[in-house]
Amino acid sequence: MIMSKAGATHTHNHSHSEESNIGLAFFLNTSFTVIELIGGLLTNSIAILSDAVHDLGDSISLALAWYFQKLSKKGSTKQYSYGYKRFSLLGAIINSIVLVAGSIYILSEAIPRLFSPQETNAKGMFLLAIFGIIVNGIGVLRTRKAKSINERVVSLHLLEDVLGWAAVLVGSAVMYFTGWTIIDPILSLLIACFVLSNIYKNIKQVLPILLQGTPVEIEQEHIIEKLKGIEDIANIHDLHIWSLDEEYTVLTVHIILNETQPMEKLAELKRKVRSVLKKEGIQHVTTEFEMPNEECVFENCV
Repeated sequence: MIMSKAGATHTHNHSHSEESNIGLAFFLNTSFTVIELIGGLLTNSIAILSDAVHDLGDSISLALAWYFQKLSKKGSTKQYSYGYKRFSLLGAIINSIVLVAGSIYILSEAIPRLFSPQETNAKGMFLLAIFGIIVNGIGVLRTRKAKSINERVVSLHLLEDVLGWAAVLVGSAVMYFTGWTIIDPILSLLIACFVLSNIYKNIKQVLPILLQGTPVEIEQEHIIEKLKGIEDIANIHDLHIWSLDEEYTVLTVHIILNETQPMEKLAELKRKVRSVLKKEGIQHVTTEFEMPNEECVFENCV
């Protein structure tokens, strides 16, 4: 019981930490977006204005991520028997969609400036870049050890912003000393391409979970061999493994026994199966036992 309470406390603290990290990211991002919009207009920088639009989208999606992260902690209901864990994935998808829209806008504004560069206030860009690196860097430090996909996407937002501002810092310094104003739209294009490439990686990671694919870190053949290694199990089939949110893994399996077993033996066998699968990172297991010349016995292990 003591270990269970400690584990529950650890889980609660981890969830609370995720919420506070996403909340901090939201307030930092929203506050700085206002500063960016004003600074971008004053410096006439498409790179800063584009990043401001990008951050405005981030602020909206971060608010959704914050909400979905809190919602994902709710327990099971009649409508959602597995609870709301998968809602955190919905937040990650919305985040990605907003980023795609923002990146497309950046491209549409930056490309024309490649052919007709405009004067910008390089010194003002430099000062904003320093401030941007500090503000977003604080957020990255708070979310860099993220475990959930939702929080990792948030961390990615902030890291992208840090890298983007680092590019603006270097670019504004070059513009100040050389007068090459074309660097401003080039920076915008580079930021947009970087964001889009990372969105692709996130979507590639989220889709298999939504489509109930087998988690990449789990090999079905390895699981089958582990189960076959348990005494009294003859064969395994109808094995299905999927994840609710990358952290909570579910498995269903049909187990064929060597011989007919009494209920007491089945209960012991159920505990062995659950113990083996727990070590493999599987939290929820539903087993169906089939014995010779008898009807199947269903066991649900939570």
